[in-house]
Amino acid sequence: MKDKRDENLYWRRLDNSAKIFPISAGKRYSTVFRLSVVLKEKINPRVLEEAVNITLEKYKSFKVRMKAGIFWYYFEDNPKTPIIEEEKAYPCQYINPKTNNQYLFKVTYFDTKINIDIFHSLTDGNNGTIFFKEIIYNYLELMYPEIFQEERNLRKIEYNTEDSYIQNYDKKAKSNASPKKAYLLKGRKIGLGAVSVIHQIIDFDALKKESKSYESTITQYLTAVLIYAIYEENYKKNKGKKPIKICVPVNLKKYFSSKTMSNFFSYITVEAEMKKNNLDTFKKILEFVKADFQKRLKEEEIIKTMSANVKIGNNPFIKIVPLVLKKPLVRLGYMEIRKYTTTTFSNIGRIGIMGKYQNYIDYFLMLIAPESVEKIKCSSCTFENKMVFTFTSILNDNRIEKNFYKFLKDKGIKVQIESNGVLDDISSETK
Repeated sequence: MKDKRDENLYWRRLDNSAKIFPISAGKRYSTVFRLSVVLKEKINPRVLEEAVNITLEKYKSFKVRMKAGIFWYYFEDNPKTPIIEEEKAYPCQYINPKTNNQYLFKVTYFDTKINIDIFHSLTDGNNGTIFFKEIIYNYLELMYPEIFQEERNLRKIEYNTEDSYIQNYDKKAKSNASPKKAYLLKGRKIGLGAVSVIHQIIDFDALKKESKSYESTITQYLTAVLIYAIYEENYKKNKGKKPIKICVPVNLKKYFSSKTMSNFFSYITVEAEMKKNNLDTFKKILEFVKADFQKRLKEEEIIKTMSANVKIGNNPFIKIVPLVLKKPLVRLGYMEIRKYTTTTFSNIGRIGIMGKYQNYIDYFLMLIAPESVEKIKCSSCTFENKMVFTFTSILNDNRIEKNFYKFLKDKGIKVQIESNGVLDDISSETK
């Protein structure tokens, strides 16, 4: 799509999901997620910078900056070079375009780890992984050109930036949103902008075997463990009454044919009414979660959720309201909407890496920014036999994380802990 004012200037509209993020985002609510890879050798910053620039030439949809229009924000080509630097700040921080050469992603490194923080308006977790993998491939090819001479010609990049929401939503679908507000996690916050990060590196084969023994998927099993940990360590102690509601993002490419690199996800919300449904044991919670997933992951239900969100963005009244007036209205509305979720658990699943490249990679990480309402957020990804379940939190205690860890250990599942040290080590206290 081209701007009529300048035939050489690339620009495009934000997709339906992306529209909301720049209006609601700020230092307290960054709407940023992080992907990381831990390699088996120390990172070469100069080579990493070159790899990022090569990747941007292939994925030009990331080589953009955001501009404010009269009614909505939009993307246009960014002629500047991205800044690559050593990791210093907490993860998933608000990306200030003014200090980042106007880019909506930020690449950092530390020792053997490469990170990419991405503003959600740019893309979602699954598509962000595709872009990140290309950076990794290019980095390894630059480091070892003789080893990857054949592989560099095997990768075919085929994508578009269409708004797949508009292409696939149903105008007649009715909303299936629950009217009930969620139980919000209680506790004192860490303060000073600090974020606690706890990675639980799980033996994937053992976890898979355990979840199969309950005839559940891994996402269902871990959702149930998360609800159980919240129930035992926060809900009961604070005499919770509202339902524990877990938002689980869903990759819509599994339901619709799409090659877009823009956002294309929806979500289901597991709504566990602890007292009403007598969910006082893990087994009861898991059976409830399995049934709720089965009900909510039906295609017609997914379409209802997606279509309801598209209708909001296409509302004629909202469309004609100038951006300067949209901001306060949307921020107030979005703060209210977030009260309908206790926490989010995003599992982007197995990250597939081509043949020889696997030999240089230890594992991957995914992190989501916590915020004032959802004080803890959870995410996971898998590479080879390592599944990493990550808690990012602004709560000043880690009892939920400890309970989650202890539960898996008690089931005989090997779990290794890594953290950024903001809170106490949970592994030594739960042995």
